[in-house]
Amino acid sequence: MNPARLLDGRLKLRHLVLVTTIAEQGSVVRAAEQLHITQPVVTRGLRDLEAILGVELFERGPRGVSPTLVGEAFLEHARAVLAQIRQAGQHVTELNEGHVGTVTVGTHLAGSNLLLPKAILSLKRERPRVTVVVKEATPDVLAADLLAGRIDLMVGRLRPGEDGGQMAQIRLYQEPIRLVTRAGHPAQALPEPSLGELLGYPWVLPVSQTALRHELEEVFFADGLPLPRDRVECTSILTLLHLLLDSDLIAALPMLIAEEDDRLTTLPTALRSVHRLVGVTVPRDRAPSPSTRLLLEHLRQAASEIRERLTDRPTPADVDAGTLVNAVVYQSGDA
Repeated sequence: MNPARLLDGRLKLRHLVLVTTIAEQGSVVRAAEQLHITQPVVTRGLRDLEAILGVELFERGPRGVSPTLVGEAFLEHARAVLAQIRQAGQHVTELNEGHVGTVTVGTHLAGSNLLLPKAILSLKRERPRVTVVVKEATPDVLAADLLAGRIDLMVGRLRPGEDGGQMAQIRLYQEPIRLVTRAGHPAQALPEPSLGELLGYPWVLPVSQTALRHELEEVFFADGLPLPRDRVECTSILTLLHLLLDSDLIAALPMLIAEEDDRLTTLPTALRSVHRLVGVTVPRDRAPSPSTRLLLEHLRQAASEIRERLTDRPTPADVDAGTLVNAVVYQSGDA
């Protein structure tokens, strides 16, 4: 196929919306329902697009459709184009109305308790008419939303090298993970409880799609221990806090969560340098909107204060002091 054919006027934005919706729904029928059009219109539009490209984008099966290898490649570009157009519309609105805009931020456990709230409050004091929308989900869901343009940035734990080439990571600070219980928990009476001694209590663990869950599994297995059998798996910070406060559950949480709540306390049990690198993830090839840039700046300022808190305290036995002191600082050019 001659790539110039894509610019001869036959390819329409509706084709991109159509093909991405079919991929998301996995069915022509469900795509038609989602777009509020008839099935023949969807089928005809898909055939038109495949004729323009000269390839089949989907394989038809008894349970629906799935993208071909070429279809997957085209879908990646189609989503990027639609995300850019959504951003363009948002930019125009913000520039037209002046200091009025919306930034949608995705978050998971890391960063949701202190970093993000501090940054939002600081931003709202400066620009009260900017709307901040916060979406909480697991990292894999947020990454898909980020690439699709449904959120502007992600705040939370980073895993360097796992951006897939389509996302850029801005590292802000590093924070140790500690074992946390309610104040007055029976395990607090133990001088230096081992993981094995704590298996007799119920636990709340992150869900399996998270990096922290994988690291905790490695800690247990390194000690020759199974995961706690009496456990709850949860990523909602609100639910998790209620579970901790109303029971004898033990959780592995970022250190500052316990320090911000007098009802919680940490156990001295070492987790062998399980840390979280907290930061921001943005699309690599999509320029941030004015509102997104503002939130990024306030996140940088809030992270600076948090880094000072982390370096002004005694270092736990299982934490490398140099790691905290030398946490990578946000650079304005990274965004």
